[in-house]
Amino acid sequence: MFIEYTWLVPLIPMLCFLIIGLVGRKTPEKGGYIAIAGALIAFIIAALISYEYLTGDVYPDPVSSEIAWFSIGDITIHLGYYVDGLTCLMMLFSSFISTLIFIYSIGYMHAEGGRKTRYYAEVSLFLTGMLGLIVSSNFLEMFIFWEVMGLCSYLLIGFWSFRHNDGDAASANAASAAKKAFLVTRMGDVCLMAGLFILLGEFHSLDYATLFDPANIANADSNMLMLGMLLVFGGVIGKSAQFPLHDWLPDAMAGPTTVSSLIHAATMVKAGVYLVARAYPLFVQNADVMLFVAIIGGVTAFFAATMALNNYNIKKVLAFSTISQLGYMILALGAGGYLVALGMQNGDSALIAAGVAGYTAGCFHMMNHAFFKALLFMCSGSVIHSCGTEDMRQMGGLGKKMKITSITMLLGSLSIAGFPLFSGFWSKDLVIEIVMEAGHDGTVWFMVLWALAVITAFMTAFYMFRMWFMTFAGEEGHATQHAHGESPKTMTVPLMILSVFAVVSGFFIMFGLDSMVCFDVTSAGFVVGGGHSEGFEYFVELFTNPYTWLTIVLALLGIGIAYLMYAKGTVDPGKFNKNGESRLYKILQNRWYFPEFYNQVSWKLGYGIAKGINYVDRQVIDGTVNGLSASVVGGGDSMSRMQTGNVHDYSSVVLLGVAILAVLFVVIAMITGVM
Repeated sequence: MFIEYTWLVPLIPMLCFLIIGLVGRKTPEKGGYIAIAGALIAFIIAALISYEYLTGDVYPDPVSSEIAWFSIGDITIHLGYYVDGLTCLMMLFSSFISTLIFIYSIGYMHAEGGRKTRYYAEVSLFLTGMLGLIVSSNFLEMFIFWEVMGLCSYLLIGFWSFRHNDGDAASANAASAAKKAFLVTRMGDVCLMAGLFILLGEFHSLDYATLFDPANIANADSNMLMLGMLLVFGGVIGKSAQFPLHDWLPDAMAGPTTVSSLIHAATMVKAGVYLVARAYPLFVQNADVMLFVAIIGGVTAFFAATMALNNYNIKKVLAFSTISQLGYMILALGAGGYLVALGMQNGDSALIAAGVAGYTAGCFHMMNHAFFKALLFMCSGSVIHSCGTEDMRQMGGLGKKMKITSITMLLGSLSIAGFPLFSGFWSKDLVIEIVMEAGHDGTVWFMVLWALAVITAFMTAFYMFRMWFMTFAGEEGHATQHAHGESPKTMTVPLMILSVFAVVSGFFIMFGLDSMVCFDVTSAGFVVGGGHSEGFEYFVELFTNPYTWLTIVLALLGIGIAYLMYAKGTVDPGKFNKNGESRLYKILQNRWYFPEFYNQVSWKLGYGIAKGINYVDRQVIDGTVNGLSASVVGGGDSMSRMQTGNVHDYSSVVLLGVAILAVLFVVIAMITGVM
């Protein structure tokens, strides 16, 4: 009785967007309470749908309902919803975290005055885009909501284009950051659109039910399918900020911290990971595609972590950590898919089972990351709200003035660092374990990726606690001395709620979460969910695996080094980086010079192409149109001069015309021999 109302999940925030836009200025908090109500109602409906589906007789088979939208020849495009285990997981954490972020916004955006109406309308539309993408029943519907999120990210990143208080010249121009995010993600979107055209040509449909049918997949051209999935993954690279299109995400920190929390935890960048998980039946048809996916994820995780090591902007450190953790998710899905592809080719059920664990690990880490990253960003917003700066060098000693924020951020940092029994520990180690499994059963590439993942785990623990110690420990900095203390309850209560999930959400895997987001390969098709829950076996497997203890030791080592450097002060960081003058330090400080590379490409390639297009537009297209119009106007002017109103002139013209025709008749007759 609830599943048939799945379409309400994105519709409720959409209605809130319209209501806020029309009457938001006349309501308390300029539409804030309407946005909160919309997100909360969407969460309640999602919870009811998920409960009914997961406890119903139809589970784990997906439930979908569609209506015809339009037809082109023999192709019919539908509108509808598609509910399976992945849909339920994404609906629940996206709507729940968004509700907490909207509540947090009441305190964080309190001083924005009339601009709050625009803000709450845009975040409601942002949530609409994510929820609509999640419940869509086909790729075209998904792509529409995908673009809605792209528009909202542009509007919200540039929300503070009129001002920015952190004094950071690199992020002060929010308008430029918004344009950069919009243009870079559009590059990926063009690839995604091209991939969808290829899929449409092969399957004559974009419905999930049609594309995921093994019989239809078997009839498709394998080379075209491979090309289509590589292009689809290009969209993932853009939206989820994967290498080499990762550099837009740190600059997106120019927007409000609540927007950063939405983008990094509940919406936007999670859409790319969701797309890989949703299209898994198509991705796993080619092992080389999955190897490419895994390489992009592993390289992204490593490179992004290196750029967080010496950054002093609290939000950008978290932005780089998001890129790195997204790389972990893509790496897990790629490694798992590679094993599934090999297992399907060789008929090896053991390989398929191992690969399914990679799918579960990627989705599991996506959920855990949503909780602790929302917590970390909202904690950073609480710090900025109190201090008025994002520069960690001006902080220090804030733990005494902001106890709730410091404790909750400590819990979030422990989770992302992979501290034992915190949520990030469970999923991160499952990711690393599946990469090692792929290394044993696949190619040497995965051993390299495993090494990068382990090193990344060490760097993550170090830079997260470098951030925490610089902010909350040590001597009071200039900003701390002028900080006004703890944030209001509208901000701290969501922090406390999220901190609970940052600690315990990892244990969900012991209570059936793995069976909800497993990937089952059957003769009848591909099914998400319905597998056997391993439960306590995950606990035993992790703690009996020697590689788990390696990552634990490295995480503790990273925390310890950060403590010695930035809390106790017994180790001088300047000895390692030559006081900021070492070549490696400068490379990391300049983000491996990717911004400069993008600028050079834009100016030398993009600007040249733009000039050429501008020339064609102005000289060829406009010149042709203008020339035709000028000839018509000029001809009209010439003809108008002949209209003298004198009968004698008109008679002369007629006689002249008759004479010319007579001469032509005689000439033609002589040529043809008639005369």
